[in-house]
Amino acid sequence: MTSELMPIFDNKNFNEWQTLNDTIMGGNSTAKCSPSKDGLCLEGDVVENDGGFISCRSPVIDPPLNLSSFTGIEIKIEAKGRRLKIALSTNDKFTGLTELFSGGLKWISEFKTNPTGITSVRIPFQTLEPSIRAKPVQLPLAFNSSFINQFQLLYSKFGVSGQPNPEFQPGAFKIFL
Repeated sequence: MTSELMPIFDNKNFNEWQTLNDTIMGGNSTAKCSPSKDGLCLEGDVVENDGGFISCRSPVIDPPLNLSSFTGIEIKIEAKGRRLKIALSTNDKFTGLTELFSGGLKWISEFKTNPTGITSVRIPFQTLEPSIRAKPVQLPLAFNSSFINQFQLLYSKFGVSGQPNPEFQPGAFKIFL
């Protein structure tokens, strides 16, 4: 990562983040995200049957962020040992590749958090993997950090590979970003 940091989100601009839970596909998980004095809080109850995920995502960023002078992102999160995913969306209007995929192509990275306290996670752009609805995309695609237009934090029973998340535990949760 470049040693230079550029804050993208802080306590002042989490107001427009929204939840997106497995209820969109018939699941029963309930979660809400809300700004707090410490950042963004995602809390609720995740139900494994008929879905098994909760998430919180930023509004669509227009114009997209150009982070091409950086090699990745860093997040600080408190999630009590959970394995989470971060998803970035891009809007590459020049090639139109992202618009070709129904349901939206996401660039995903998975990470484990510490059992206690805050975890600082560095995610190099080169490690992001293309995915659609928790299924890996097996095409030779490259992430373009010049057109980032959305961020999403997910807790899911599925990992980046599409296989089960080994640390997934249904039930009540609270995550601070």
